[in-house]
Amino acid sequence: MDYDIRMHAVYETSRALPEHAVAAWISVFARFAPQSRPLAVLDLGSGTGRFSAALAGEFGGPVHAVEPSAKMRDAAMARHAHPAVTVLAGAAERIPVPRSSCDLALLFLSWHHVADPGRGAAELARVVRPGGIVLLRGAFGDRLPDLGWYRFFPEARAVEERIFPPLAVTTATFARAGFDEVALERVTLRRVEPMADWARRLRQRAISTFEHLTAEQTAAGFARLDAEVAANPGQVDVTEGADLLVLRRRNAGH
Repeated sequence: MDYDIRMHAVYETSRALPEHAVAAWISVFARFAPQSRPLAVLDLGSGTGRFSAALAGEFGGPVHAVEPSAKMRDAAMARHAHPAVTVLAGAAERIPVPRSSCDLALLFLSWHHVADPGRGAAELARVVRPGGIVLLRGAFGDRLPDLGWYRFFPEARAVEERIFPPLAVTTATFARAGFDEVALERVTLRRVEPMADWARRLRQRAISTFEHLTAEQTAAGFARLDAEVAANPGQVDVTEGADLLVLRRRNAGH
Protein backbone atom coordinates (compact mmCIF):
# COMPACT_ATOMS: atom_id res chain seq x y z
CA MET A 1 0.00 0.00 0.00
CA ASP A 2 1.77 3.15 -1.21
CA TYR A 3 0.41 6.17 0.63
CA ASP A 4 2.69 8.49 -1.38
CA ILE A 5 0.63 7.99 -4.56
CA ARG A 6 -2.80 9.29 -3.53
CA MET A 7 -3.74 8.56 0.06
CA HIS A 8 -1.54 11.21 1.68
CA ALA A 9 -3.59 13.94 -0.01
CA VAL A 10 -6.93 12.78 1.41
CA TYR A 11 -6.05 11.00 4.64
CA GLU A 12 -5.84 14.02 6.90
CA THR A 13 -9.31 15.35 6.07
CA SER A 14 -11.05 12.03 5.51
CA ARG A 15 -9.68 10.07 8.47
CA ALA A 16 -9.22 12.92 10.94
CA LEU A 17 -10.61 12.33 14.42
CA PRO A 18 -12.35 15.10 16.35
CA GLU A 19 -10.51 16.29 19.45
CA HIS A 20 -12.90 14.51 21.81
CA ALA A 21 -12.28 11.20 20.00
CA VAL A 22 -8.51 11.58 20.23
CA ALA A 23 -8.87 12.43 23.93
CA ALA A 24 -11.07 9.39 24.49
CA TRP A 25 -8.53 7.10 22.82
CA ILE A 26 -5.70 8.62 24.84
CA SER A 27 -7.61 7.92 28.06
CA VAL A 28 -7.97 4.28 27.01
CA PHE A 29 -4.26 4.05 26.19
CA ALA A 30 -3.40 5.56 29.59
CA ARG A 31 -5.29 2.81 31.42
CA PHE A 32 -2.95 0.19 30.01
CA ALA A 33 0.31 2.17 29.89
CA PRO A 34 3.01 1.84 32.55
CA GLN A 35 2.19 4.15 35.42
CA SER A 36 5.55 5.90 35.73
CA ARG A 37 6.11 9.19 33.92
CA PRO A 38 7.59 10.29 31.63
CA LEU A 39 7.28 7.49 29.12
CA ALA A 40 9.14 7.16 25.85
CA VAL A 41 6.57 6.28 23.19
CA LEU A 42 6.82 4.70 19.75
CA ASP A 43 3.99 5.73 17.41
CA LEU A 44 4.50 3.09 14.72
CA GLY A 45 2.75 3.75 11.43
CA SER A 46 2.06 7.26 12.67
CA GLY A 47 0.66 8.51 9.36
CA THR A 48 -0.16 12.20 9.41
CA GLY A 49 0.49 12.32 13.17
CA ARG A 50 -3.07 12.39 14.43
CA PHE A 51 -2.02 10.82 17.78
CA SER A 52 1.65 11.77 18.11
CA ALA A 53 1.28 15.16 19.81
CA ALA A 54 -1.46 13.87 22.12
CA LEU A 55 0.77 10.95 23.14
CA ALA A 56 3.54 13.41 24.00
CA GLY A 57 1.14 15.52 26.04
CA GLU A 58 -0.25 12.57 27.97
CA PHE A 59 2.92 10.62 28.68
CA GLY A 60 5.43 13.46 28.91
CA GLY A 61 8.35 11.83 27.17
CA PRO A 62 9.72 11.73 23.67
CA VAL A 63 7.50 10.31 20.94
CA HIS A 64 9.19 8.56 18.03
CA ALA A 65 6.68 8.81 15.17
CA VAL A 66 7.78 6.20 12.62
CA GLU A 67 6.12 6.24 9.20
CA PRO A 68 7.21 4.71 5.86
CA SER A 69 5.41 7.23 3.61
CA ALA A 70 7.46 10.37 2.95
CA LYS A 71 4.38 12.43 2.08
CA MET A 72 2.51 11.29 5.19
CA ARG A 73 5.56 12.32 7.23
CA ASP A 74 5.56 15.72 5.50
CA ALA A 75 1.89 16.17 6.43
CA ALA A 76 2.60 15.22 10.04
CA MET A 77 5.40 17.75 10.37
CA ALA A 78 3.33 20.47 8.71
CA ARG A 79 0.12 19.95 10.67
CA HIS A 80 0.94 18.25 13.96
CA ALA A 81 4.41 19.44 14.93
CA HIS A 82 5.26 19.11 18.64
CA PRO A 83 8.60 19.74 20.35
CA ALA A 84 8.60 16.27 21.91
CA VAL A 85 7.75 14.44 18.68
CA THR A 86 10.39 13.30 16.21
CA VAL A 87 9.08 12.09 12.86
CA LEU A 88 11.24 9.31 11.43
CA ALA A 89 11.35 7.28 8.24
CA GLY A 90 10.96 3.59 8.97
CA ALA A 91 8.62 0.65 9.16
CA ALA A 92 7.77 -2.19 11.55
CA GLU A 93 10.57 -4.32 10.14
CA ARG A 94 13.13 -1.51 10.55
CA ILE A 95 12.38 0.75 13.50
CA PRO A 96 15.04 3.49 13.71
CA VAL A 97 15.31 3.71 17.51
CA PRO A 98 17.77 2.04 19.91
CA ARG A 99 17.24 -1.27 21.69
CA SER A 100 15.00 -1.14 24.80
CA SER A 101 14.38 2.58 24.33
CA CYS A 102 10.56 2.65 24.45
CA ASP A 103 8.15 2.12 27.32
CA LEU A 104 5.05 2.11 25.15
CA ALA A 105 4.31 1.43 21.48
CA LEU A 106 1.11 2.33 19.65
CA LEU A 107 0.08 0.76 16.36
CA PHE A 108 -3.18 2.39 15.30
CA LEU A 109 -4.63 0.68 12.20
CA SER A 110 -1.16 -0.08 10.87
CA TRP A 111 -0.42 -3.73 11.72
CA HIS A 112 -2.24 -5.12 8.67
CA HIS A 113 0.14 -3.15 6.45
CA VAL A 114 3.22 -4.92 7.84
CA ALA A 115 4.69 -7.07 5.08
CA ASP A 116 6.62 -9.39 7.44
CA PRO A 117 4.70 -9.68 10.74
CA GLY A 118 7.26 -11.99 12.35
CA ARG A 119 10.07 -9.57 11.69
CA GLY A 120 7.91 -6.64 12.77
CA ALA A 121 7.06 -8.27 16.10
CA ALA A 122 10.75 -9.09 16.63
CA GLU A 123 11.67 -5.46 15.98
CA LEU A 124 9.08 -4.33 18.51
CA ALA A 125 10.60 -6.77 21.00
CA ARG A 126 13.97 -5.17 20.31
CA VAL A 127 12.88 -1.57 20.94
CA VAL A 128 10.27 -2.04 23.71
CA ARG A 129 11.76 -2.45 27.17
CA PRO A 130 10.98 -5.59 29.21
CA GLY A 131 7.68 -4.88 30.94
CA GLY A 132 6.77 -2.31 28.28
CA ILE A 133 3.41 -2.27 26.54
CA VAL A 134 2.31 -2.54 22.92
CA LEU A 135 -1.14 -1.16 22.12
CA LEU A 136 -2.42 -2.60 18.85
CA ARG A 137 -5.60 -0.91 17.68
CA GLY A 138 -6.40 -3.12 14.76
CA ALA A 139 -8.99 -5.22 13.08
CA PHE A 140 -8.94 -9.00 13.01
CA GLY A 141 -10.36 -11.02 10.16
CA ASP A 142 -12.37 -13.24 12.48
CA ARG A 143 -13.70 -10.37 14.65
CA LEU A 144 -14.76 -7.70 12.18
CA PRO A 145 -17.42 -5.32 13.51
CA ASP A 146 -20.49 -4.63 11.39
CA LEU A 147 -19.29 -1.38 9.82
CA GLY A 148 -21.90 0.95 8.37
CA TRP A 149 -20.17 1.39 5.01
CA TYR A 150 -20.25 -2.38 4.35
CA ARG A 151 -23.91 -2.14 3.32
CA PHE A 152 -22.95 0.04 0.36
CA PHE A 153 -19.80 -1.92 -0.46
CA PRO A 154 -20.67 -5.51 0.50
CA GLU A 155 -17.50 -6.89 -1.09
CA ALA A 156 -15.41 -4.89 1.40
CA ARG A 157 -16.12 -7.25 4.27
CA ALA A 158 -14.72 -10.24 2.39
CA VAL A 159 -11.66 -8.19 1.49
CA GLU A 160 -11.07 -7.26 5.11
CA GLU A 161 -11.59 -10.82 6.28
CA ARG A 162 -8.70 -11.67 3.98
CA ILE A 163 -6.31 -8.79 4.62
CA PHE A 164 -6.73 -8.51 8.39
CA PRO A 165 -5.02 -11.42 10.19
CA PRO A 166 -7.11 -13.45 12.65
CA LEU A 167 -6.69 -12.63 16.32
CA ALA A 168 -5.04 -15.96 17.19
CA VAL A 169 -2.48 -15.54 14.40
CA THR A 170 -1.60 -12.06 15.68
CA THR A 171 -1.23 -13.09 19.32
CA ALA A 172 0.85 -16.13 18.30
CA THR A 173 3.16 -13.93 16.23
CA PHE A 174 3.74 -11.64 19.19
CA ALA A 175 4.09 -14.55 21.62
CA ARG A 176 6.96 -15.97 19.57
CA ALA A 177 8.63 -12.56 19.72
CA GLY A 178 8.37 -12.34 23.51
CA PHE A 179 5.03 -10.65 24.23
CA ASP A 180 2.14 -11.81 26.40
CA GLU A 181 -1.46 -10.77 25.86
CA VAL A 182 -2.72 -8.52 28.65
CA ALA A 183 -6.18 -7.59 27.38
CA LEU A 184 -8.45 -7.44 24.38
CA GLU A 185 -10.91 -4.58 24.68
CA ARG A 186 -13.71 -3.55 22.35
CA VAL A 187 -13.73 0.24 22.41
CA THR A 188 -16.86 2.05 21.22
CA LEU A 189 -16.87 5.78 20.58
CA ARG A 190 -20.22 7.25 19.60
CA ARG A 191 -20.23 9.41 16.47
CA VAL A 192 -23.17 11.03 14.68
CA GLU A 193 -22.73 13.33 11.68
CA PRO A 194 -24.65 14.60 8.66
CA MET A 195 -25.14 11.87 6.08
CA ALA A 196 -23.74 14.12 3.35
CA ASP A 197 -20.52 14.73 5.33
CA TRP A 198 -20.03 11.02 5.95
CA ALA A 199 -20.61 10.26 2.27
CA ARG A 200 -18.18 13.01 1.26
CA ARG A 201 -15.45 11.49 3.43
CA LEU A 202 -16.10 8.01 2.03
CA ARG A 203 -15.82 9.39 -1.50
CA GLN A 204 -12.21 10.33 -0.81
CA ARG A 205 -11.46 6.58 -0.50
CA ALA A 206 -9.01 7.08 2.35
CA ILE A 207 -9.80 3.58 3.64
CA SER A 208 -7.14 1.30 2.20
CA THR A 209 -9.70 -1.45 1.56
CA PHE A 210 -10.91 0.54 -1.43
CA GLU A 211 -7.62 -0.27 -3.15
CA HIS A 212 -8.69 -3.93 -3.21
CA LEU A 213 -12.12 -3.32 -4.80
CA THR A 214 -12.68 -3.26 -8.54
CA ALA A 215 -13.70 -0.07 -10.30
CA GLU A 216 -17.13 -1.62 -10.91
CA GLN A 217 -17.60 -2.52 -7.24
CA THR A 218 -16.56 0.95 -6.16
CA ALA A 219 -18.85 2.70 -8.66
CA ALA A 220 -21.82 0.53 -7.68
CA GLY A 221 -21.19 1.21 -4.01
CA PHE A 222 -21.10 4.97 -4.45
CA ALA A 223 -24.28 4.81 -6.52
CA ARG A 224 -25.99 3.05 -3.61
CA LEU A 225 -24.54 5.61 -1.20
CA ASP A 226 -25.75 8.55 -3.31
CA ALA A 227 -29.24 7.06 -3.40
CA GLU A 228 -29.21 6.76 0.39
CA VAL A 229 -28.07 10.37 0.83
CA ALA A 230 -30.88 11.55 -1.45
CA ALA A 231 -33.49 9.51 0.40
CA ASN A 232 -32.22 10.18 3.95
CA PRO A 233 -30.26 13.45 4.02
CA GLY A 234 -30.29 13.84 7.80
CA GLN A 235 -27.94 12.57 10.48
CA VAL A 236 -26.28 9.16 10.38
CA ASP A 237 -24.99 7.21 13.37
CA VAL A 238 -21.54 5.94 12.41
CA THR A 239 -20.66 4.59 15.85
CA GLU A 240 -18.32 1.63 15.50
CA GLY A 241 -16.65 -0.79 17.88
CA ALA A 242 -12.87 -1.16 17.60
CA ASP A 243 -10.55 -3.81 18.99
CA LEU A 244 -7.57 -2.84 21.12
CA LEU A 245 -5.11 -5.66 21.77
CA VAL A 246 -2.75 -5.00 24.68
CA LEU A 247 0.55 -6.88 24.85
CA ARG A 248 3.38 -6.79 27.40
CA ARG A 249 7.04 -7.39 26.66
CA ARG A 250 8.25 -10.30 28.76
CA ASN A 251 11.03 -9.77 31.22
CA ALA A 252 14.34 -11.45 30.46
CA GLY A 253 14.36 -15.11 31.41
CA HIS A 254 10.59 -15.61 31.08
